[in-house]
Amino acid sequence: MKSVFFVLSLFITCFSWATQAPTILVLGDSLSAGYGIQIEESWPALMQNKIAKNGLPHKVHNASISGQTSSEGLRQMDQLLQLTQPQLVIIELGANDGLRGLSITQMQKNLQSMISKSLRANAKVLLVGIRVPSNYGRRYGEMFSNSFIKLAEDNGIALVPFMLAPIELVITENNRSEYIQRDGLHPTTKAQPLILNHLWPEIQTLIK
Repeated sequence: MKSVFFVLSLFITCFSWATQAPTILVLGDSLSAGYGIQIEESWPALMQNKIAKNGLPHKVHNASISGQTSSEGLRQMDQLLQLTQPQLVIIELGANDGLRGLSITQMQKNLQSMISKSLRANAKVLLVGIRVPSNYGRRYGEMFSNSFIKLAEDNGIALVPFMLAPIELVITENNRSEYIQRDGLHPTTKAQPLILNHLWPEIQTLIK
């Protein structure tokens, strides 16, 4: 009886998503989960506000989890696609793979699987790249960054090569604490609109 109830509940949930507004699924890590700030101040939440102000019907489903690697993101991909049936999937993963020095090849395979699953679900895909700190070495850093470019080219999908590029443009020794938290890694509340404005042109094109 419990199994019947579970299946029925899942069907009702999926049906309600399918009959509602088009969905944007954000699958990321702490950079998209609002780590260290209020969740309503994170860039995905600001994106929902921007969508409403532009008179668009889309709803944002932010499935980002702090600390999440590409392997962990892949494990929840099927369930999220079934649940949300998104028009657009924004994949922002890989930072934790890089910080832990995990295999770039495996990260690429994981991201490729997520991209393929999204495309098979008739969703558009925006891949959001990130960089590792310079102390990881030039060779590893270049291989890591280039992996996002290659994935986008191989799959013909949209790419923002470096998520934090707008922060690098404005940050100085004197104002660093305004844009980066004390851990030296995570963007502050003030940085979130900069991230959204950096991603928005690609997002806007993909949801038209």
